[in-house]
Amino acid sequence: MAHEQAVRQYLAYWFQAGKRLRIKNKQDSYAPRSVIQGDRYSPEFEACWEYLTSEKPGECYLEGTDQTIQDLLSEQWDVVSCARCDMPIPMRVVGRTPTECPCFDLPTWPNTDIPQPRSPINTISQLSELRNRLMTKTSDRPNSEE
Repeated sequence: MAHEQAVRQYLAYWFQAGKRLRIKNKQDSYAPRSVIQGDRYSPEFEACWEYLTSEKPGECYLEGTDQTIQDLLSEQWDVVSCARCDMPIPMRVVGRTPTECPCFDLPTWPNTDIPQPRSPINTISQLSELRNRLMTKTSDRPNSEE
């Protein structure tokens, strides 16, 4: 089963890559202007996610795919990394999985010359972890004064 956090990250990554959310039976599409704001998702992305999980997840899907958000949140689907571009893609847990990654219609994807989509990063916790690793390595060194 795709966890809600994995589906959320899937959408965030593809929004950053230029994909839009489509609404079935309509010509409407939507993508938040910003996805990440500092160390969290932007309020615009959060509002989109809230809409998707509370209003009409069965009518919305990422362009270039056929699976609705409701499908992805069911036990039938999981989110894994694409072998071609390393982006998150939906995969059926049991049964036949679509063979195309949502990147199939992005002509310049994957593009390693630009920053890749990412999740929000808490810089304080990242720096704390780095400091702790450095301090551990320093304390593991033999004392040269002996």
